[in-house]
Amino acid sequence: MSFYQQEPVISPDAPERTGILLMNLGTPQAPTAKALRPYLRQFLSDRRVIEIPRFIWWFILNGFILPLRPRQSAHKYAQIWHAEGSPLMVHSQRQTQLLRGYLHDHIASPYAVELGMRYGQPSIASAIAKLKAQNCNRILLFPLYPQYAASSSASALDDAMRSLIRTRNMPDIRTIRDYHAHPAYIKAVADSISEYWREHGRPEKLVLSFHGVPRRTRDLGDPYYYQCQVSGKLIAEALGLQPEQYLIAFQSRFGAAEWLQPYFAPSIEALGKQKLRRVDVVCPGFSSDCLETLEEIAMEGKSLFLEAGGGEYHYIPALNERESWLQAMREIALDNLQGWVTPKSSAPLY
Repeated sequence: MSFYQQEPVISPDAPERTGILLMNLGTPQAPTAKALRPYLRQFLSDRRVIEIPRFIWWFILNGFILPLRPRQSAHKYAQIWHAEGSPLMVHSQRQTQLLRGYLHDHIASPYAVELGMRYGQPSIASAIAKLKAQNCNRILLFPLYPQYAASSSASALDDAMRSLIRTRNMPDIRTIRDYHAHPAYIKAVADSISEYWREHGRPEKLVLSFHGVPRRTRDLGDPYYYQCQVSGKLIAEALGLQPEQYLIAFQSRFGAAEWLQPYFAPSIEALGKQKLRRVDVVCPGFSSDCLETLEEIAMEGKSLFLEAGGGEYHYIPALNERESWLQAMREIALDNLQGWVTPKSSAPLY
């Protein structure tokens, strides 16, 4: 059996295309313990995510986590599951479809856009296969993580490269590392907050909560913490906020090790104990709403704040299919496609 994957049969006169591969985290196929078990096994077996020595982690994962956690996680997923499926999958698929249209008015040459998930389906490998079947000899890898982290962006890029290393007819590859300070991304987040405030009024404090990672990764050179700080500051400046009007925090701590601080849960409790009349929370590191934003932040965060004595708690939805975000995705993609695609004469590349 050949190490290399079977190449698709392409007609000699088929037009060459440029491919754009959107990459997101992934989701289980259903909100059940049975569906969660293989998803969590794949996720928690990723060396980029868990850096504990393999022989130790194998016993922890298989002896304690996989027998217990799938049922707990399934209950949480069930609370946020849509009729169409996982919110993360639904929003990611819609973004993929809409981006195809948003690029249409700007690109004259043939192109294709596909979605791949780091964990679960559709896999990144299957998305690359779809692009190659459309005769894409150039592929832009576009992780849907604004801030770079080894455990998210780099893991997705690793997965793409593992697939490509088995490709006989290798396409040209470009990667987007991050866009944490890209003006279009900052504008999209600030616009979503401003529009929410115009409809619902303003809070006393805005909390910008990012996904947490172990503090050790920062000490070893991962730029994620600093990029979150830059993103948060730029978003606050775009909103005209003073430093005392917003707080940057980190959610989803796991295990006993120290993670990036300040932690979201104790921070939101402290704001409740201060008897603030209203706190709004937004998660700028997420392009799509998911379990983490809808259950941990929107539900658990609200309970913590109210039980501590706070007033109103508002979760501002992720970017999802907002027009300003789709425009930002288009601009970020076009910034990285220059020289690969032909712009339409009626519209500049960016």
